[in-house]
Amino acid sequence: MRYFFTSESVTEGHPDKLCDQVSDAILDAIYEKDPHGRVACEALVTRGVIYVAGEISTACYVEIPRIVRNLVKEVGYTDPNMGFDYGSCGVIIAIQEQSSDIARGVDVGGAGDQGLMFGYACSQTKELMPFPIILAHKLVRRLSQIRKEKLVDYLRPDGKSQVTIEYEGNTPKRVEAIIIGAHHNSEVKTEKLREDIKKLVIEYVVPKEMMDKNTKIFINATGRFEIGGPVADTGVTGRKIMVDTYGGWARHGGGCLSGKDPTKVDRSASYMARYIAKNIVAADLASECEIQLAYCIGVADPVAVMVNSFGTAKVDEEKLEKAIREIFPLTPQGIINHLKLLRPIYKKTACYGHFGREENGFTWEDTDKVEELRRFFE
Repeated sequence: MRYFFTSESVTEGHPDKLCDQVSDAILDAIYEKDPHGRVACEALVTRGVIYVAGEISTACYVEIPRIVRNLVKEVGYTDPNMGFDYGSCGVIIAIQEQSSDIARGVDVGGAGDQGLMFGYACSQTKELMPFPIILAHKLVRRLSQIRKEKLVDYLRPDGKSQVTIEYEGNTPKRVEAIIIGAHHNSEVKTEKLREDIKKLVIEYVVPKEMMDKNTKIFINATGRFEIGGPVADTGVTGRKIMVDTYGGWARHGGGCLSGKDPTKVDRSASYMARYIAKNIVAADLASECEIQLAYCIGVADPVAVMVNSFGTAKVDEEKLEKAIREIFPLTPQGIINHLKLLRPIYKKTACYGHFGREENGFTWEDTDKVEELRRFFE
C-alpha cells in the first residue's frame, strides 16, 4: 500500500519555540542551584513583550528577566529592525508557589498529576524515529546553521520546514514535497534566497536518492517572509507538541514537555516511554513499538502499561509487558533517578525534538537495556 505522510519542524526563532526555550532555560537555571526545585513555567511572547507565568517552588533565586533576555539574544533577536529584540522587549513575570495539595502527593514520590503518555520507536531511521520528523528537524537545524555561521547574510531567526514522504507499507520510498519558510531581511531578492536555500539547505540535507523530478519544492511560497518572529505571530509554551515528539506519526497524550520539572509525568514518563520503546526496537524484539503509560496524581506506580507493536513483535506482547515492568523503573522517582533528570539539561531539548537526539544529556535515547531485554526472552 502506498500513501503519503507529512511532518513539520520549526527553528528556535519561531515564537512558540522561543517560549519553549524560555520555559526550559528558567528550569535549567533553577536546577543549577536547586536540583529539587519544582517548576511549571509557561511563557507567551508577542510584539515587544514576553510574559512568564507559572508555579515555582525553590530554595534559590534566579533572575528571570536576565535569563529571558539572554535566551532571546542567543536565539538571534539582536537587531531592533526585526521589530523584536532582547534589549528592548519587556519581560512581565507572574510566578507563584506550587500548590500544597500537589506537593503533598509529589513529596512522597507520587506523580505530579494524572495523565497518559506515549513513547514510540521504529526502524525507519538510524535514530529509530519516523523519517518525516527526522528530516524536517534536519532541514530547520541546517537553516539555523547557515544563519549562525553567516554562510548567508540575510536570514533572521524564524523559520519552518515541512516534508511529505511517500511510503510503501512502512518503508519511506521518496520525498514527495518539501516546504521551507525562511525569515529574511528586506534586502535579499526572492530568487537569490530560493537558490541559496535549495543548495545550502535542501540539497545539503536530503538524500539524493530520496528525491526525483516529481519532488515538489516550495521556498517562501508567498514570495516574502520579512515580517516574522513575535511581530508576526504570538507564541506560547507547549504549542508545538508534535514537533517535540514524533511529528504526528505516533499518538500523543496531550501534555506539553517544556517548562516542567520531571516530577511532572508529562515530561518524565514521556521520556521513559520513549526509552522503553527504543530499547525494544534496538533489541530487535519488534520493528515498531508504541508504549503508553498512565498515572494518577499522588500515586507512584502507573495505573496502566500498554504495549503495541502493530503486529511486528517477535515475542509475545503480554510477556513483553511483564518484561517492561521488571526491567524498567516506572515510578516518577525511579524514572528521575534512572534517567538522571535532576540536571540542567532541558533548554537544548526545547528545539529540534526531544527524541532521536543522540547527544549528551539525552539519557532516554540510550539503548543500554537491549541485552537485558534479550535475556528475558531466552
